[in-house]
Amino acid sequence: MIHKLEKFWLLTLIVAFTFLSACGDDGSTEESGEGNSEDELHALEVEFEVPETADVDETIEMKANVTYGKDDVADADEVVFEYWETGNEDNSTMLEAENNGDGSYTAETAFEEDGVYEMYAHVTARTQHTMPKKSVTVGEGANADQEAENEDTEDGQAQEEGFAMDFSEIDEANVQDQTELMVQLNMDGENFEGANVRYEIWNYDVSDQHEWIDAEESASGEYTAIHDFPETGTYNIQIHVENDDGLHEHEEHEVVVNE
Repeated sequence: MIHKLEKFWLLTLIVAFTFLSACGDDGSTEESGEGNSEDELHALEVEFEVPETADVDETIEMKANVTYGKDDVADADEVVFEYWETGNEDNSTMLEAENNGDGSYTAETAFEEDGVYEMYAHVTARTQHTMPKKSVTVGEGANADQEAENEDTEDGQAQEEGFAMDFSEIDEANVQDQTELMVQLNMDGENFEGANVRYEIWNYDVSDQHEWIDAEESASGEYTAIHDFPETGTYNIQIHVENDDGLHEHEEHEVVVNE
């Protein structure tokens, strides 16, 4: 009788242990699978759609199609369209987009004068921010004075009287190498100190995302930062300079990155 009881309890313990082990394995497997799925990271992608041309006073639609991995993003934290006439970015207009509930965000606007207008789609979602850029030629486009002003800006002539920036051109940059970005600022012949300087870097062949890097004033009027370029190609670097007195200047350069 004693042996029978021992066998009974032994069998009961074996069955209970087997049942608990099976339950534990199933739960851990599901949790592990869910964790891998949630932890998988993707790049926030934005397809920015605007017409290439428009008539004066014609209403146009700006549209941003937002995706994260294979999924449409219908709950972006913020989508704002910003536009300005080329060469006059300080006087830009911001329009909050309408969420259409299917991953697309839209807004409408019209332009009262001929010109070339540039625009960003500022999109924040999934803890990421990206801002693809487009342009629209309205009516006859830029006149001769506007074109000359735009050329001056592209050639590095700042708009603020007495202000100048001298970017150290990068002769060669390689993928994943630490590349120094350096600009010297000057106001009325003297080093311009205490400015807030940021480098905006992008390459549309690689990604729609723009990287922003804060520069440090490493010497009087000299602002530097270090950047690792992820892939080969031609990158745009736009230098943004601001200060507490309302100064806001920018200048754009190109850098070719090799293997």
